[in-house]
Amino acid sequence: MGGTSRYSTFCSSFSRSLNLFVASHCSDELKPGDLIEIFRSSCQHWAMYIGNRKVVHLATDCEHLGDGNPNTLAILSDRAYVRKDWLEDVVRKDRYRVNNKHDETHPPLPLAKILWQSEELVGKEMPYSLTSQNSEHFVMKLRYGPEMNEQVNSKLGYLMVNLTQVGLNS
Repeated sequence: MGGTSRYSTFCSSFSRSLNLFVASHCSDELKPGDLIEIFRSSCQHWAMYIGNRKVVHLATDCEHLGDGNPNTLAILSDRAYVRKDWLEDVVRKDRYRVNNKHDETHPPLPLAKILWQSEELVGKEMPYSLTSQNSEHFVMKLRYGPEMNEQVNSKLGYLMVNLTQVGLNS
C-alpha cells in the first residue's frame, strides 16, 4: 500500500508540473489583451489574458462544482461574477487557443483601456445568459467595445429567429 501511495503522489506531482509547464510555455505566446477560447467538454469558455499568467473571465457561482467540470446549473444561472484567476486554473486540462477573431474587421480598443476595464470589473456581479450575456460576449466587449457586443447580439437574434422559422416550416 505504501508503494501505491508514493506512486500516486509522484503521478499527481508530475501531472501538476506538466500542466504548469504546458500553461507557462503557451502563455509565453500570449500577449495582454488576447482573447482565450477554452474548449470544455460541454461548452466553450472565454477569458481575457491580462499578463503574468493571469486572466479575467465571467463565471457563474455554480460553474465549477465538485470535479471542476461545468455543470447544468451554470446554464440556468442568470448572474455571474467577473473573476481574475491563474490561466492554468481556468484552463485546467482543457485545450485552448488565442482567438482574437474580429481583429481584421474591428480594431481592438487601446491596450491600456482593455486592461483598465478588465481590472475595474473584477469582483463585480453581472447579468448572465447562455445566449446573450456569456463569457464570450463579456471578453468581446472588453476587447472591441460595446458596439461589437451589440453586433454579436443582433446576429445571434437573427440566427435564432431563422432557426425558429425553419423549425415551424418543418
